[in-house]
Amino acid sequence: MLVGHGWPKLMSFSDRADSFADPLGIGSFASLFFAVLAETLLALFVTLGIFTRASLIPLIFTMVVAAFLVHGGDPVFGKPPSKEMALLFLAGYASLMISGAGRYSLDKLLHK
Repeated sequence: MLVGHGWPKLMSFSDRADSFADPLGIGSFASLFFAVLAETLLALFVTLGIFTRASLIPLIFTMVVAAFLVHGGDPVFGKPPSKEMALLFLAGYASLMISGAGRYSLDKLLHK
């Protein structure tokens, strides 16, 4: 998520700020800001295993919005644009939400 989605959005933020999808009606800038925040910083937190479950909530929300609002009319599988990637990330995030960060995470070290 961080490398393939968040970082490219961050690097082209000023170019995309006026035209980014706004499915929730909060404005293109705010939609892009929250998507970049989730897909960069919070994806990094999940990767490191720190504040994992709290970080997953906005990531899950972002993938639900991407799959069912932004790509709502697109096919589930196939060439982009499709719902496939958002649903795959959503499944992984939901699994992590259920299982937790794991024994080698920073969360586990901090809560000993």
